Amino acid sequence: MTIQYWLMYLALTIAAASTPGPAVLYIMTNTTLYGWKKAIFAALGNIVGLLVMGIIAVTGLGALLNTSELVFNLVKYAGAAYLIYLGVKLFCQKGIDLSDISGQLSPEAKSAKKIFVQAFGVALSNPKAIVFLTALLPQFIHIEQPVFPQFAILIVTLMVVSFIFLMLFSLLAYKAKSWLMQPRRIKRFGRISGSIFIGFGALLATSSHR
Repeated sequence: MTIQYWLMYLALTIAAASTPGPAVLYIMTNTTLYGWKKAIFAALGNIVGLLVMGIIAVTGLGALLNTSELVFNLVKYAGAAYLIYLGVKLFCQKGIDLSDISGQLSPEAKSAKKIFVQAFGVALSNPKAIVFLTALLPQFIHIEQPVFPQFAILIVTLMVVSFIFLMLFSLLAYKAKSWLMQPRRIKRFGRISGSIFIGFGALLATSSHR
């Protein structure tokens, strides 16, 4: 892989990572509720999900998703259901009294493991991302050269760029935390975030295979 190809790929990953989506919304929500330290686990869960999707793509399962209508729909509806589930949980979250903040919104209120697993699920919940990786990666891999080193460079680049941008969005949410932590605002924030997650799920469920 030439440096020119890598720089082109880097530009594409930056453009993709800087565009807000379910992963960005998830990490901003958790930063607001549980602090920036827990957001690190959300970012890690997301990039591990990207790694798994990349492996799926290069092993040929991505092509199966792209050609099999049944398999694609099964993955699509499972992902949509997961996003809607997270959205409903956020939407139904009750308003929080300031006197209860120390107990309900403390860093211990939600374990790092749970945040990691949920972020991993968010990363895997959009089958279009798998198809995107399947279509994108081959364009930057020269088959006459060893595939694994090239794949490693491409997927690590994607993971690093995604992690950086997720943490930047997390910092943005952290800076606005004091304003958001008012009881009415946190309830409103939960409903807005939940509605967006439900919207992502609905869009995913109604998306076509092509």
